[in-house]
Amino acid sequence: MARRPLPRILSKDSAQIARTQIARSRELARTAADSATDVLQPLITVTRGLRLLASAGRRRWADTPKDKRGPLLFFAASMVLVVALMPYGPLFAVIAVMAAAAWHGRDRTPPAPEGPDESQTQRLQALYEALVPYFSSSEDPAPLYAHGGEWEKAYAAHEFDDAGRIGHLVIRYPAYFPDGEPAARARIEQLLTAKAGRSREYHFGWEEEANQLTVTALPPLPADIPAQRFVTAPGETVLGFTDPSEVQRTLPLSYGEERVDVPPVVWRTGIRSTEPHLLAMGHPGSGTSTLLRSVAIQALQYGDVLIVDGGGTGEYACLTGRSGVLAVECALPGALASLEWAAQETERRLITINLARQAGDPPPPDTRRPLWILLDRPSVFAHLAPGDGRKDPQVLLQAPLRHGRAANVTVVVAEQFDSAEALTDAVRQHTRARVVLGSAAPEQVEAVLGAPPPTTSTTQVPPGRGYARLGSGPVHRLQVPRTPDPYDDATSDADRQAVLELLPPRTTAVEQEPTALSKPVDVSKPADAPERADVSEPAGKKAPVPAEALAAEPS
Repeated sequence: MARRPLPRILSKDSAQIARTQIARSRELARTAADSATDVLQPLITVTRGLRLLASAGRRRWADTPKDKRGPLLFFAASMVLVVALMPYGPLFAVIAVMAAAAWHGRDRTPPAPEGPDESQTQRLQALYEALVPYFSSSEDPAPLYAHGGEWEKAYAAHEFDDAGRIGHLVIRYPAYFPDGEPAARARIEQLLTAKAGRSREYHFGWEEEANQLTVTALPPLPADIPAQRFVTAPGETVLGFTDPSEVQRTLPLSYGEERVDVPPVVWRTGIRSTEPHLLAMGHPGSGTSTLLRSVAIQALQYGDVLIVDGGGTGEYACLTGRSGVLAVECALPGALASLEWAAQETERRLITINLARQAGDPPPPDTRRPLWILLDRPSVFAHLAPGDGRKDPQVLLQAPLRHGRAANVTVVVAEQFDSAEALTDAVRQHTRARVVLGSAAPEQVEAVLGAPPPTTSTTQVPPGRGYARLGSGPVHRLQVPRTPDPYDDATSDADRQAVLELLPPRTTAVEQEPTALSKPVDVSKPADAPERADVSEPAGKKAPVPAEALAAEPS
């Protein structure tokens, strides 16, 4: 008896071929439908006209009084009889009805204007005249830009928004313009921003090979996306949302009463991350504390969080006593004790991981659980520490910053521009993920991100609005999700409830929770231990870390 062959499992190549065939079939079906529509367009027009004529006849009959319907019906029958008795009468009647149906069934949509109207033409001409001093030369025999010249030759494409302002513009410029110099570009971008409208953000795309400049008015990013659970993998943190053309990934979010897909800016941390630490800069009220609060809520899903608030405004009081929150410190002694414990915990993890690798065993679970260290305005402690005879808390960040990637320790620092000089070299060198929030000058953005901003900035921006750059990648526009302090009186009930639902449950009463100064966490216990360490053993009396163990750390 012959064996029946088993069904073949689709491989990756066959699945790709199947998807390609389906796409081709859809394209062919779409093309056939368009062709059929073009061929049957006269029949569709006549059918639409007959339907309109029939509707008009029914309305006429319904509007006619009942006492006049008899004479009207007799008159119609007489006309039909006369047409039937005439030579070629039925043929002429059919032709007349078809012509009337074609006339009434025609497409009456008003055609779109082919060119700009008078006001738009004045805008384009004014912009052309403003560019003449920058794109013209006295030695050019056939100048593209000249006073009183034709703007149609200088603009390859132009579009206007509903308000009548320029939304998209492709500008041709002469080849001798120094488009490779940042200063020359900045002058043109500043001029175009002033002429097209300062209240919007513009993206400038310079094409040196084609000698073209594409100006695009960007729509504002949504600033009212509330805090919620994001569909991310462990080790991924959503910093905010950006333009759809900048990233290839979207996240399903609850936006009001709808479900929408929004492109996120995802920051990946962990052992394989190339940007394990983050630095956020901004002005007061720009939203840096909101960013740290959003990062803390996301980090608590898979790890532990240690928060040091230099501002002392109670922005993170909602996290006190929560499951996974090791401490929330606002005073200098508590911050020093907590950061000293974090440095010792980092060294302990390194030693444990190295010993496990030397023995051929996997790392223990307590070393694989992420540890997050969040510092808000450490410059405040840098100014207070010399007066109390203490060291700067940022000095204790050297071990977490240098060896945090191997020990699953992530450091996030938020600081203001006016205190940026107080940041140590270790913080500047090891925070490769950068965020700038608020209405910052282009020079400030470039100094923090290492690259100029891709768009123009406006004077009025919502909190949490700025730019983000991960390592040496591109600069993205960023809007942080709305994560306000639920204990603030200015927070609405909907936002307060959204944030409180994301917080983990409390494990200890707030009034009974010991501070890091009086009861430090024992580094000999795993980070996810349910109980805290004994009070009798302070963090300062831990055994020193052997230099051989640190030297054995893999690079």
